[in-house]
Amino acid sequence: MKKKITAVLLLLILLLPLPATTAQCQNEKHTVVMKAPAVSRTASGELVGVVTDFVITVAPGSGHVYVETWPLAEVDMQASARLAAQVAGKVTGIDMSKYDVFIHVKADSPIIGGPSAGATMTVGIIAALKGWGVNSEVMMTGMINPDGTIGPVGGILEKAAAAHDAGVKLFLIPRGQRIQYVQQTEKKEIGGIVEIHSKTEKVDVVEYAKERWGLQVVEVVDIYQAVYYFTGHQLPKPQAPSHVNIDTSFLKEDALRDYENTSSYYQKVLKELKESNVDYTTYITLKQALEQAELDLNLSKEAIDEGMYYTALSKNFQARIMIRHVEWYLTADTVEDVEGLLQMVNSEINYSEKEVSNITIRGITMLQAVAAAQERVEQAKAALKNAWKYYYSQAYWDAIGEAAYAYERAKTAIFWANLGKRFAGGSVISTELVRTTARDYIDESSLIATYIESMYGDTAGELTQIINQAEQYYEDGKYSAALFTAMEARVQGQVFLDTLGIDNWTVLEDKLARMKDSAKTAIGIAQASGVEPLLGMAYYEFAQSYEKSARENQNIQDLQTAMIFYQYARETAGLFLSSEKPNLPAENTTESVPPLPLPTTSTSSPAGPEESTGGTSGSTGGLALGAIFAILAFLLGFGLGKKI
Repeated sequence: MKKKITAVLLLLILLLPLPATTAQCQNEKHTVVMKAPAVSRTASGELVGVVTDFVITVAPGSGHVYVETWPLAEVDMQASARLAAQVAGKVTGIDMSKYDVFIHVKADSPIIGGPSAGATMTVGIIAALKGWGVNSEVMMTGMINPDGTIGPVGGILEKAAAAHDAGVKLFLIPRGQRIQYVQQTEKKEIGGIVEIHSKTEKVDVVEYAKERWGLQVVEVVDIYQAVYYFTGHQLPKPQAPSHVNIDTSFLKEDALRDYENTSSYYQKVLKELKESNVDYTTYITLKQALEQAELDLNLSKEAIDEGMYYTALSKNFQARIMIRHVEWYLTADTVEDVEGLLQMVNSEINYSEKEVSNITIRGITMLQAVAAAQERVEQAKAALKNAWKYYYSQAYWDAIGEAAYAYERAKTAIFWANLGKRFAGGSVISTELVRTTARDYIDESSLIATYIESMYGDTAGELTQIINQAEQYYEDGKYSAALFTAMEARVQGQVFLDTLGIDNWTVLEDKLARMKDSAKTAIGIAQASGVEPLLGMAYYEFAQSYEKSARENQNIQDLQTAMIFYQYARETAGLFLSSEKPNLPAENTTESVPPLPLPTTSTSSPAGPEESTGGTSGSTGGLALGAIFAILAFLLGFGLGKKI
């Protein structure tokens, strides 16, 4: 029924006469027609590129976004369209609650859909809002991120072919996706025996498309560049200060005190272990756990010496979990003792939850810290739930381990809540802002997970579990926990798409450098807006620690973890920032769509000198099993439970 109503509303809008003006859409409706590439699955399961038509209309209204696809897309596009409208309002400074957006998508065959047309829809909405025409010789694929950057998608080669078929001259792709990896299968028959060999080939999309079709392919960083290529107009872009100060010295005293306390705790429990009457096997097992804790304490001391105080706190946190696990195991002589420990942890969590819930939030900085605290309370509750399951299964060692984690997690919730109080300032913020932001992140992360499954099979199971947890938090009214859990799922899904099949160290390093730069820019913009992005700076520093480890050990897993935390830093730095348009120079305007602004070898896009060479240096690498498992490790959350 909803689809029919939407279709009727859309039809009525499209049948009304269009104004010929190029002025900004205020009390009028404007329509923009664009083409975008998509992928469709054939009867044999093969992915092929197809062209879709987007008819985007913006009219005075009350903030609704209507989407109609024909035929139905395999992955719903509603969440992506809603985000596109939000970003369009943010970058133009236009209040989207005063407008309705109607998007009609038509293709000749069923498409997978999903988030890959998010950037195209954002450009179309901006053009309609401003009354600008778009160049029909330009086409784009890319996800839209809340901060206006363009995220990775799948099927780049198939979409390039569709762009060629549509007769366009310029095809825009997300930055960092110039290099694609294609698996080729060869069959050889020797003496009646058929041998099948598979190999992975690296494809430079820019060179391939130019050589085969004469199609110009350009990587774009954000919606500002994309708008320029489509319309010839340059929207004013918020710029980070020339010097961005990412300093976690606000955690210095906490880190020093925490290191001393954890070190003393380690010595105490080590002494208790040596004086205990446990048997040899148990002693060795517990001693190994304490040795790991000692290693983490050493890393914490190194981090303190280097001024990386959040990393030090996180290493102390990891050490304390193991130390407490050993201590509690030594003291739990009976089943009743274990039960008592779990009940004590429950009391600690209840206390933490009460403390966090009773905080009046003042200002965006405090909001981010308290949101982190609420997420950690929910993580502690989940761990305690697992502890009870182990307890009733008589797996007491595991029960104590989960309880130790839950206890320490509840303590970190108090830490973040107190940190938020230290940075309180500004007006009181209602929970409605957090609730609506959480809903958007849940919907968008669900879209990405479904898109991954549609493109690459059943590989997003762990992502789906994380999203389901976020949904449960949301239903329970735990909006901050829902927001951060969904954000983590979104980031992991994006990094998965951006690194799929790549085990080339040089290419991964290039992607890491770009993510690091984006995170730094986001932090700088937040600071320029008067917000101290505590979480963003903390995650940025934590990513640096993994980056350092990755380079020292040539460890791809650590490199990928660093990517995820840089993306966390970028996302959290921009959370809850005002959507009002900043004070910026007037935009560059023209009366009509100019000739196609194709880049040349000597000039870069006026939107920014950020075009990539594509990272083509280094060995080609291949889609080896090791690389696949390393990439899928994202979906299993490697290293993500280690932050304080």
